Amino acid sequence: MTTRRGVLQVAGAAVAAAVTVPVVGAPALARGFDPQPGSSGVGDPLYPTLGNGGYQVTHYDLTFDFTPVTYDFTGTVRISARATQDLSAFNLDTDGHTIDAVTVDGRSARWDLSAGSSGQELTVTPADPLHNDRPFTVEVRYRGNGKAARLGLTGWVFGSDGGFASAAQSSRADTFLPCNDTPSSKATWTFHISAPAGYVAAANGELLRKSPRPDGSAVWHFALRERMPTELLGIAVVKGTYLYGSSRTGLPLRHIVPQGLEDTYAPIVARTADHLAWLEAKFGRFPFSTYGLHIYGGYTDALENQTLTLMGTNWFKPNATGNPTYENTMVHELTHQWFGDSVTPHDWQQAWLNEGPATYYAAVYSEERGWSVVADKMKSTYEKLDAVRAADGPPGLPEGLGGSNIYDGGALVLYALNQQVGQRTFDRIMRAWVQRFKDSTYTSEQFIRHTVSVTGDRTLDRFLRDWLFGATNPPMPGHPDWKAAA
Repeated sequence: MTTRRGVLQVAGAAVAAAVTVPVVGAPALARGFDPQPGSSGVGDPLYPTLGNGGYQVTHYDLTFDFTPVTYDFTGTVRISARATQDLSAFNLDTDGHTIDAVTVDGRSARWDLSAGSSGQELTVTPADPLHNDRPFTVEVRYRGNGKAARLGLTGWVFGSDGGFASAAQSSRADTFLPCNDTPSSKATWTFHISAPAGYVAAANGELLRKSPRPDGSAVWHFALRERMPTELLGIAVVKGTYLYGSSRTGLPLRHIVPQGLEDTYAPIVARTADHLAWLEAKFGRFPFSTYGLHIYGGYTDALENQTLTLMGTNWFKPNATGNPTYENTMVHELTHQWFGDSVTPHDWQQAWLNEGPATYYAAVYSEERGWSVVADKMKSTYEKLDAVRAADGPPGLPEGLGGSNIYDGGALVLYALNQQVGQRTFDRIMRAWVQRFKDSTYTSEQFIRHTVSVTGDRTLDRFLRDWLFGATNPPMPGHPDWKAAA
């Protein structure tokens, strides 16, 4: 995270000298208190104004009261944070909200709402400046409507049931709550989400309890004890049914499927236990305390919200030969729980190491099921990737998100590494990576150093740099006949 350092204050000027001469060996002067505003962005290469400097969030407590059909909501977010500099003011990312009140450590704070590059900036000025390394709390009371206009992209997804689900990646969490919206800022979370009779609420983490209210609605309380960046926010109020189960190792599973379609989706979500067993054999125990799928008719993509993958109902159809190849997507999103959720990119230019492993292991799973051949997919990617590198950047230096350079191109980097070091060594690299960096953030440079450290092979430094950052594909180990398409 980008921070600023206060200027050292020099006390006690010389009385009768035009020039002061430093004394060798004199003790360092104490750092003075010099509060400055925190930066309005963290300098992400792809989203420079995303996130905020000057503090690190440790916990979000979100109360969210949503009315289906009208899409009105009120919210209160209580943010626990620690200053990383002397702070006179700091920013939160928000978009499309009416701010009713802001307090810092229980005292009213001045605030200002202004337009930003990817949403709005909520600038908070506490009653007293904050010292570096000091813990503090911010509480923001706000309201809005899910379908209201916003300056940036919205994360709201709507179904025919009058409810909603959140798809916040990569810069859309600020449409649900004021927050520090950058992947480098991970925090624990608690949620208190209201849902009227006939609806259920969902959120990341474990359901703790439901508190009924006199009007027949209820407040659903959830806790996510493992840290999560805002882009993996997974809240919802829908007409759905919870289905429960467990993995082979006893991990609690909870899924949400559309009301009335329980029999349709029960056998599909039940496949999760086998998918978990397949991936845990490769990476070790699942990194969180629960997992599940939220299948929602208002969504048409698939998204790895932490502990609660969101998928549209459109995915779950057999292919032309009758095979359930939608399981490849289920495995892709489940792989993300290790690569991207537990081990999170420090900034969005590192996203190949989210999408590359998810794409690679989904292809391996598909091959083991007899649905496709990994080498065929990789050869096709190899032939096209030079053109993609030229247009969108190489896998390790993408110019944007969503391109095949970070998905198929990232998978191709891992395939090349596998070909170079062999299956057993490759497995050690990947397993040690998610265990070593669990619950933290990463960069491509760290992955390169990690690979060299695990293998003891310094030539892999240049090997990975060429694949990740080069303008053209290097030769593919084991496949000297592979060429870029003309």
